[in-house]
Amino acid sequence: MQSIKRIIQLARNMGPRYIAFRSAYEFSRRSGLLRKRFPQNPPRKEWISLAQWKKLPSAFVINGRLRFEGNEPALLLEEFKNLKSGKLNFFNCTDPVDLGREYDWLTNSATKYRYPSGDHWTLVNDFDVKNGDIKYVWEKSRFSFLHTILRHDAYSGDDNSAWVWDEILSWIRSNAINSGPNYKCSQEMSLRMINWTFALNFYKDSQSLTEDIFQEIMHNVYWQLKHVYSNINFSRIAVRNNHAITETLMLYIGGLVFPFFPEASAWKKAGKKWFEEEIAYQVYPDGTFLQFSMNYHRVVVQLFNLAFAVAEKNNERFADFVYERACRSLDFLYQCQETSNGWLPNYGSNDGALFFKFTNSHYRDYRPQLNCLCTFLTGESLYAPNSDIWSEEAVWFAAKQIPGLNYNKPRQTVGWHNFEDGGYYLLREREGLTFIRCGNHKDRPLQADNLHIDIWYKGKNILYDGGSYKYNTSDDMIRYFMGTASHNTVMLDDHDQMLKGSRFIWYNWTQKKFAPIGQDDEYFTFTGEITVFSFLDPSIRQRRTIKKHKNRPIWLITDEMINKPIGMTMRQLFHPDPENIFNFASIDENGGSIEPVVNAGYVSSYYGLKEDKNYFSLNTATNKIQTELTIE
Repeated sequence: MQSIKRIIQLARNMGPRYIAFRSAYEFSRRSGLLRKRFPQNPPRKEWISLAQWKKLPSAFVINGRLRFEGNEPALLLEEFKNLKSGKLNFFNCTDPVDLGREYDWLTNSATKYRYPSGDHWTLVNDFDVKNGDIKYVWEKSRFSFLHTILRHDAYSGDDNSAWVWDEILSWIRSNAINSGPNYKCSQEMSLRMINWTFALNFYKDSQSLTEDIFQEIMHNVYWQLKHVYSNINFSRIAVRNNHAITETLMLYIGGLVFPFFPEASAWKKAGKKWFEEEIAYQVYPDGTFLQFSMNYHRVVVQLFNLAFAVAEKNNERFADFVYERACRSLDFLYQCQETSNGWLPNYGSNDGALFFKFTNSHYRDYRPQLNCLCTFLTGESLYAPNSDIWSEEAVWFAAKQIPGLNYNKPRQTVGWHNFEDGGYYLLREREGLTFIRCGNHKDRPLQADNLHIDIWYKGKNILYDGGSYKYNTSDDMIRYFMGTASHNTVMLDDHDQMLKGSRFIWYNWTQKKFAPIGQDDEYFTFTGEITVFSFLDPSIRQRRTIKKHKNRPIWLITDEMINKPIGMTMRQLFHPDPENIFNFASIDENGGSIEPVVNAGYVSSYYGLKEDKNYFSLNTATNKIQTELTIE
């Protein structure tokens, strides 16, 4: 009976289109129909010669070698040398992984499991815990590391094109078309082709680019583009997130950059139309993003930058609302930013993605990407002074104000900033930021974290989000990081706010009832109420009131559980930075004192890495907890 109820709820949450598509897609996969649609190792074809390609008008962002004045940044040179010796910074972590100089492109570096090279991609199991997280195989195959080589050559004047072609050809010869793990995800193919296109255009006049190398790459690019186009509905219906934005943009770019492919015109036309549709659906009118994730929103910002750069190069325009949503996104992320270091809360799913790495600033520093987008939209740098550290990305994307746009660059001001569509409430003060999530879910939530609070004070993340760790790991780690325990909100006993399903599925989505904000002479005030724990009782509500003292680092956080089941313990959770000194003063609804309980937990600052980090819970059998949090 429960399973039937969950199927009905899944259908209600995701919609009949999703259910119908997933059912048909699974039948096609199991029956072998998909294997027929995506042939393995098709015979090589040639569409254009290298000499003819070089004569085509440049349709991509760059056309030939860039040359930078000044000394090469020390961190770039270090990263370049690591790459030369076979070491790669996985998921943009600072500690490189030694893959060796003869990496086979199929081995999971964490588990040492090697995927079969001959299996059709539909037979690859990407969620087998024994094999490990497939993202460890995908990471190098994205070819984002090429930007380190291109940047090194732009600063040094060297020509490492022969090495670049060797890496690309090594991948091609290890990954037969439509075979193995690297053909499992169309977004990974799209990123690979974009990054190969950067290299092809940067080194187009290098003597190392021979006719045979060019033809082998073009053959592979054609079939990857064809794969993305033929499988686009999986991302647009079953996934519907940044994957779909990436893939539709790649089809648009592919049609422009490779006009000699037979389907190029169709790819370009459909890609542009679909890209605009995805932006309209996924980026809400207030600039927030349907994945409820800071890092995935930055992914969209980089895709905006690439889309605008390519469109401008080809004298094309997107629909007006695309630029409007980009501008709103810029404002939202900028309001969430700690300007002393460019960081944002580690809120929402974070897989370490930074597709186009044209900077040596810290991975959590969003300034290079936001600055580039601001340049496209306003013609101005978002930050002053405009440092080379975060302005280089704008150079690679040839960013300048798009004609006809008259947006003003965003400003950070003291007081409340609310983004109702996404359900974010931000209190900016001169010395800090209070970040609150209180939202509805018309789109699939990935973490059970409603009414989470993040606190930043004097550049420090005082109360933090636990991060994501891995998408394919043990059930207890998935539940901790995706669940409520790793967030600064409330649990009932050990229950998450929502009921966990398989993989990325949650049942009984939390929903906002109301969330007024205000202030008086002494306090800024927020009060939010959500439906929560409805799998226990549909009438349960959580109401959270936050009063922030205007002149002192004091937060009064009151949580009330309405219709809490008798006998259950209410647990108010806090994940504080241990390097800062906190005072917790908590009472229940009867005025009785509550002592904080230390719990064993974790924090994941980078995808794939976690460290032990205790957190506190304030527990009561009553229906209300009031905690005064003071920073000394």
